[in-house]
This record gives sequence, structure tokens and C-alpha cells, in this order.
Amino acid sequence: MGNNFLYPKKPSGQLYTYRKWVSYVLLVIMFACPFLQFRGEQLVLLNFIERKFVFFGLIFTPQDFYLFALAMLIFIMFIVCFTVVLGRLWCGWACPQTIFMEMVFRRIEYWIEGDANKQRKLDAQKWNTEKILKKLSKHFIFLVISFAISNVFLAYMIGSDVLIKIMTEPVAQHVSGFISIWLFTFVFYGVFAYVREVVCTVICPYGRLQGVLLDNQSLVVAYDVTRGEPRAKLQRDSIDNLKGDCIDCKLCVQVCPTGIDIREGTQMECVNCTACIDACDEVMVKIGKPKKLIGFFNQEYIKDRKVFKIGLRAYGYAAVLFVVLMVFSSLIYKREDVQTTVLRASGTLYQNRGTDKTTNLYSAELTNKTNKNITFVFKPQSDQDQVEFIQKAAVLPKGGSVQLTFFLIRKTNSIKEYKTPAVFEVVSNGKVLSTATTSFFAQPQGVD
Repeated sequence: MGNNFLYPKKPSGQLYTYRKWVSYVLLVIMFACPFLQFRGEQLVLLNFIERKFVFFGLIFTPQDFYLFALAMLIFIMFIVCFTVVLGRLWCGWACPQTIFMEMVFRRIEYWIEGDANKQRKLDAQKWNTEKILKKLSKHFIFLVISFAISNVFLAYMIGSDVLIKIMTEPVAQHVSGFISIWLFTFVFYGVFAYVREVVCTVICPYGRLQGVLLDNQSLVVAYDVTRGEPRAKLQRDSIDNLKGDCIDCKLCVQVCPTGIDIREGTQMECVNCTACIDACDEVMVKIGKPKKLIGFFNQEYIKDRKVFKIGLRAYGYAAVLFVVLMVFSSLIYKREDVQTTVLRASGTLYQNRGTDKTTNLYSAELTNKTNKNITFVFKPQSDQDQVEFIQKAAVLPKGGSVQLTFFLIRKTNSIKEYKTPAVFEVVSNGKVLSTATTSFFAQPQGVD
């Protein structure tokens, strides 16, 4: 980072207090989710290796990929809709990168090294006992926290039960897991100790989308140019003679975690952390001016003093999001615990058994989307049909699947068309868990 390393002044104020409490709640949720159980499963699991995903008791398998894709679409649409109305507020108040950087690592840095000026002096001075002790203690704590984050991150990826095994059993039994933990530890340490705000200003694609998503009606952290300009330094006994309310104290720049001057207008680097609002409000109170020289404004208010109202574009995005949410909810509601796929054996013809029966050969795959073994019976829905198994199973393992191969037998005199539907049921304890429909082919009786 070299000379570009930022030393933001320690923020304070009402909004910063709110941010702290929001951050603490989100941190508790993030650290707790992988270690809480619901319906016998981890509350949230994103196991890409085994292709198993769990959200609040619902287990999603590769067969549910369409739901995953739809959920990602909903998330993207929500971010777009949120940004159109409230700008980059997500980045400053809810993004894990910002929460860890500003509410964990920088607070530790302030505690050990002091505020911005003390940090600059410490970095500029020669290495001595004080500097060594402060730097070692800071980076040691950074490494410990990064290790904790790495473990939680892996708990989401591989499951908390597997993580506990890696941590409690001999390293030789979990070499890859042990390496993964330390690899992610050093990645997180590097991000929060050195890369820092570059993640927000350069790496993260969301910030670069702001220019496309924001419009004149979007609420963003902004400087009220009309009220603040022309700015001038505060002179003794000259408050009433100021042309604009901005006294060019530059506190808004000093507290900015990305090092921008909010007075230059909306910028890609602004994460809407609101630190500049608190800093400016404090100054306005001291000089007897109204607060919110910097605040949540849209461009229409700053230029024309129009009262904020949500624009048509935001309503359009919200309407589309609502429709997609309804579709997603209906798919979740109709989702079966057991997914059944029945396919007619390719390249085979129907077979006659004597003069009164006709058969088709099928294969079926049953997938269990629950965390319990299921004892089941696979049968045709019609009492007139019979099944003769070549490959059979009676227990569907939790989170697993079974393959069935069988003949469907029908009475020849009941066949009226060459192609007719065939419906199958998976029944457990008298309850139909799943149904599947395919086609039955046979020459109707009396037709050449």
C-alpha cells in the first residue's frame, strides 16, 4: 500500500452508534448460523463440494438447481431495487467486509495504536520497544480473529460437524481441512490487515455498478452544495458572516474509510457508511448551524429542493421482484421431499405376455431431500397396472438416491391408444410422498 495507506479518524456520533448495534447483531447471526440446528440439520449450509445446500431446515440437492438459480436472481434483483432507492447503504451497514473492517479490525487498531495521528506517528518512527510491542500485539490479534473467521467460513462450506472433527481429531486424518483453515486464515488476515478499503474501491464489482443503478431520485450520502457553498474557513466572531455553512474543516474527509471528499459529489468509492454525516453534524452543532449539511439526499433535493419520493423505476423493479418472489414461494411450497424421475428404457419396444398382457420397461431414480431414511413402496397409481421389479429398493437413504428397474404390466384389452400415460407413486406410511408420470406404449387390441 505504501504512501496510499489510509488513516481514517475514529468516527463517533449517533449514526455510528446505530451502525455498531446493527453490526453486532449481524456478527452474532453470522457466527451462530453454522452451529445452530433446525430439523436435524445445520441452519445454513452451502456445501458446494458435496452439492448440498440447507436453508432453515430445507435441503436442496443438485436436482433443485433451478430453485438455486431463481434464488440468486431474486438476490440480484433485491440488490438492484435496494440500490435504486437507498444507494450503496448495504455496503456501509451490512456488508461483511465493512463490518469486519470498521467494527472489528479498525476498532482493535484504535485501541492499540490510537487515533489516526498517533497511527501515522507510530508508523513513521523508528522501530523501538513500543512500536514492536504494539505492532506484534495488533497483528497477533488480527491473526487470531482471521483464524476464527476462517473456521466459521469453512463451517458454512463443509458443515460444523466436519469442522469440529478437523479441530479435535489428529491432523494426519484431516490434512486438506487443516491446510484449508490456515489458507483462508492468511487470506482474511491479508485482506483486513493490508488490502482493506481496496476491496470496496477496486475489487468489488457492486461499487462499479452504482453509476448504472443510481439516478437523481436515489437516496445517497451527499453534501448539500446549495447550502454549503461557497465554503470558507471559520474566523473568530465571523460565524454570521459565512457565505456558506461549510467551514472547510475537512473532518468529513478525515473520517472517511475510503479517503474521499464527499463534497466533490457522489463517487464510486463512497460506501455510505455515514461517518461523514456524524462528523459534519458535530461541527454544525458547535458553530450553531442546522445539522445535515451532509446527509441522505437525492440529487433532485440538492438541485431543486424537491421532496424525496420513490421513482417509477424503483416501483417497476419492486413489481418484478414481487412476481418472482411469488413464483419462488409457490415452487418451494409445491416442492416434494422425494423427487421421482421415471424414464422408459430407450431403444426398447413393448412386449406381449401371452394374449392378455403387455409390458414396457422403465428405470426410475428416487432422490431423498430430507435428513431421514425413508421406507417406501413404489407402485403404479392405477389398480389395473402391475409392477415387476428387476432392480428393487425399499429404503431411501437420507440425502441419497436409489435406482429402480421394472416392467409395467397392463391388460391388453384395456389399451385403447398407442400412447397412454402411466403414473407412479412413492408411498410411505400410507402417505404419497411423490408422483411421476411417463408414457406407456402398446398396440391397441384389434389394430394392425
